[in-house]
Amino acid sequence: QLQLGESGGGSVQPGGSLRLSCTASRFTLDYYAIGWFRQAPGKEREGVSCISRSGNTNYTNSVKGRFAITRNNAKNTVYLQMSSLKPADTAVYYCAASQKVQYFSCSGSSEDDFDYWGQGTQVTVSS
Repeated sequence: QLQLGESGGGSVQPGGSLRLSCTASRFTLDYYAIGWFRQAPGKEREGVSCISRSGNTNYTNSVKGRFAITRNNAKNTVYLQMSSLKPADTAVYYCAASQKVQYFSCSGSSEDDFDYWGQGTQVTVSS
């Protein structure tokens, strides 16, 4: 069974930063597109960012310029660096892996393209 795990969540004041990590057991992440999704209370899960197998990145408009997704293949880890956090960023954050997403870009992909999901990590932004 392929497993993903998220870490790095927590509570932070507005304007603060957090770095989320997505790690895998039993498979190599660089063979997959990796997406970060989030679900806030009472809302549907939404895509936040994605990094394709080629390394191209996509972001939802609300986080552009504030979040950065990167890979460290040596550590088999994908990071989501989150800066200038806002209360609206409060949510459970999930990472997910896909081999269905096209090699060069996550553009046009959907949540249904991701087959493997982590359990999520809570991010709370509050003063």
